[in-house]
Amino acid sequence: MADYDLIIVGGGPIGLACAIEAQKKNLRYLIIEKGAIVNSIFNYPLYMTFFSTAERLEIGDIPFNCLAPKPGRQEALEYYRNIHRYFNFSINLFEKVTKIQKKEQNQFEILTDKNTYTSQNVIIATGFYDIPITMEVKGEELPKVRHYYKEAHEYAFRNVLVVGANNSSVDAALECWRKGANVTMVIRKNEINNRVKYWVKPDIENRIAEGSIKAYFESNITEIREDEVEIETPNGKITIENDFVLALTGYKPDLNFLENIGIQLSEDELKTPIYNTETMETNVEGLFLAGVVCGGMQTHKWFIENSRIHAKMIVDYITSK
Repeated sequence: MADYDLIIVGGGPIGLACAIEAQKKNLRYLIIEKGAIVNSIFNYPLYMTFFSTAERLEIGDIPFNCLAPKPGRQEALEYYRNIHRYFNFSINLFEKVTKIQKKEQNQFEILTDKNTYTSQNVIIATGFYDIPITMEVKGEELPKVRHYYKEAHEYAFRNVLVVGANNSSVDAALECWRKGANVTMVIRKNEINNRVKYWVKPDIENRIAEGSIKAYFESNITEIREDEVEIETPNGKITIENDFVLALTGYKPDLNFLENIGIQLSEDELKTPIYNTETMETNVEGLFLAGVVCGGMQTHKWFIENSRIHAKMIVDYITSK
């Protein structure tokens, strides 16, 4: 059983930032990541472009050089791989944390699918990309329904229905349409989300206005069948032919995991974890949160650029005790 000053659960940009701060303070630390390094970014659509400029994604004072105004997925993966090469992190990849228990003498026991560790402190930096928010409609379990989108080629020349009006939905709708798909969008509200990237929003609105992409606003899917989809619209229920449904309705943190390790969540629908905003320590002493996971269901509250500071806040507090 290995013993550490700090274990960081999650090897995304914020988890790596925490490790950099731990190295600066000579802490004995370990990152445990269930997948590849920066696993969430790896699972983004192939041609995704960040909303942020490169310098706002930097960690460890290492420049992120980018030719385009904003970096894409491939450039980000290259950057964070180089970060690992530079800092040579203590990191275990493809190892999943299954349980964290507070033991005597303020020590934590961390169980994974491969090993058991103990640590004086734990940081949870697991993000929110693991669990899709489901529509809870009949037929959602069919193989043609996808909650993650990688690239458009598979959907070319097919009838594709995209659910949602956020960045991922809009990007998928436009890419599939440009590859020859017959694209329909089902949007719960009466407009495209204002958080959609400012250079993309006019594009999707123009495609809808000219009729290239059909959009049903203030509408919801009521049933998905093998070759069609039923939609409730303001003008009544309709049925359209369909080959694929891209249900890009958002994602959420593993809230059950947080509760099982003793972290209190707000009682409202936002399920916001309880933590000290100055130290990022939760109601469990020695257990900290960093990055997007801090927002609970408010997954648009924290990003790489505004949560990088969590790393220094946490490690400074740990070393000051």
